[in-house]
Amino acid sequence: MNNSSKTSGSNAASAAPSNFIRTLIAYDLENGKHGGRVHTRFPPEPNGYLHIGHAKSICLNFTVAAENNGYCNLRFDDTNPAKESQEFVDSIKDNIKWLGFSWHGEVRYSSNYFETLYDFAVQLIDSGKAYVCSLSAEEAREYRGTLTEAGRNSPDRGRSVGDNLDLFARMRAGEFADGAYSVRAKIDMASPNMNMRDPVLYRIRHVTHHQTGDKWCIYPTYDYTHCISDAIEGITHSLCTLEFEDHRPLYDWILQDLEIEAIRAASVLANSPEKYVLPEQTEFAKLKLNYTMMGKRNLKTMVEEGVVSGWDDPRMPTIAGMRRRGFTPASIRNFCESVGVSRSEGVVDLGMLEHAIRDDLDKHAPRAMCVMNPLRVVIGNIAAGEIQQLDMASHPKDESLGRRSVPFTREIVIDRADFESDPPAGFKRLIPGGEVRLRGCYVIKCNEVVTDSDGEVIALHCSADLDTLGKKPEGRKVKGVIHWVSASEGKPVSIRLYDRLFTVENPESKQIEDYRSCLNPDSLIEIAGGLIEPAAITGEHQRFQFEREGYFCLDELDSSPDNPVFNRTITLRDSWAK
Repeated sequence: MNNSSKTSGSNAASAAPSNFIRTLIAYDLENGKHGGRVHTRFPPEPNGYLHIGHAKSICLNFTVAAENNGYCNLRFDDTNPAKESQEFVDSIKDNIKWLGFSWHGEVRYSSNYFETLYDFAVQLIDSGKAYVCSLSAEEAREYRGTLTEAGRNSPDRGRSVGDNLDLFARMRAGEFADGAYSVRAKIDMASPNMNMRDPVLYRIRHVTHHQTGDKWCIYPTYDYTHCISDAIEGITHSLCTLEFEDHRPLYDWILQDLEIEAIRAASVLANSPEKYVLPEQTEFAKLKLNYTMMGKRNLKTMVEEGVVSGWDDPRMPTIAGMRRRGFTPASIRNFCESVGVSRSEGVVDLGMLEHAIRDDLDKHAPRAMCVMNPLRVVIGNIAAGEIQQLDMASHPKDESLGRRSVPFTREIVIDRADFESDPPAGFKRLIPGGEVRLRGCYVIKCNEVVTDSDGEVIALHCSADLDTLGKKPEGRKVKGVIHWVSASEGKPVSIRLYDRLFTVENPESKQIEDYRSCLNPDSLIEIAGGLIEPAAITGEHQRFQFEREGYFCLDELDSSPDNPVFNRTITLRDSWAK
């Protein structure tokens, strides 16, 4: 990936809307803090696929760094190998690149620093600020106390430094089973902040790590690892979501109780002449969307239980799923910018995200015609075997998208919804004896309706006014315009109509016992037997506005040359609006 000196980001504009983090960074720069540097990081845990909430953090970290000619690292906080995998690592890297961002230097892993983290833990033990504890996880929870009652000291809290160092070395050597011991910081078991009640720094886990293999059988906790990794990498602004606000005192405690010169010596700033300043954590509100489950555990459950087809199911709020559904990187970046950054928790209307993709695709997606529910139309005054190649603009406003050739033949198909034998009031499409304009083509008139033995309409016999190609018909006004596809030249296509996965605003509410009870039964409707104009599958584009139907994207995973599959990205209008 990019090894240039500065972070790049697709949306790093100097005129970006202000927020409290941009204001904070501007203040730090003005006062010369961190030597005028801005260095951020995006630190995902590789235990799942990134979702739209992570996209907000990605955009924030990469963009504020780029705006200030700074750096942004990609660092995997890989401290829990039992739940992590290389698949998740690869998907995260791929999706960040797809969003349009480039990290500074090589990909980093917290596991790169395991030896240094171990040495710093030894330093804490040696200075009497950490100890080895033999309480089980259940016992430790009991000793921890409650929000209204102070905790109790571990029986091992007074263990000698020498014994603690010996046990810690033996833990590393693999002498003990999982859970037999842990290393805990010695802080305050009566602290009103539960995170400061002698938190765990190391656990024994005999698990193979996706980066380090079987080299380690003890793994540091996230809270211990994160702040030291930030310090090692010279991070200036450690930006995270509000759920970590109560963890900030521990972040500061760990760094401040280590020898600052030892931290500097281990950091990228070891040979820098500037004064070393420890990183600081700043929290912002995470992104929450209505009608969406965002919790990684819940997303994983849906994948494992087959509620969705995988992490990249187009109904998932994962970046991989949204990408497969047809969302563009620009639409996601624009959405994240429009949501803004604040310290106030709130729920964003899913309609804002849907507006962002509609707005982007309306401007940039070429048009195409696709008939999903075909009704055969025979145009009697067009010769059998004749193919007229009609020249149509690919976009009504953007000429850079060029033009396309659309074949017109004696037999075409229109959508069944565009014909009514007994039309309701205000119906402006085709009726017996009525006229309608074919998009980009002639005005046709319905002369005869053909039905089967059950009275079902199976074909229409029509005639075309051959003087109306690109012209208005003389002496009459035709209001309706419908889309169509040549019956012989059109290509078979499968269509998937995706919609919101849930029918309630908060499917993660504690009042909902089982999220399956509020699944939208129409979140996926599969349609076979449709026809699409040839240019839509032979050209370079993969995203289209299907005339009068919505925005669609070719599914690269499931499509084949003989059976293209298109996923509906979004309808033309908000079908959920009240």
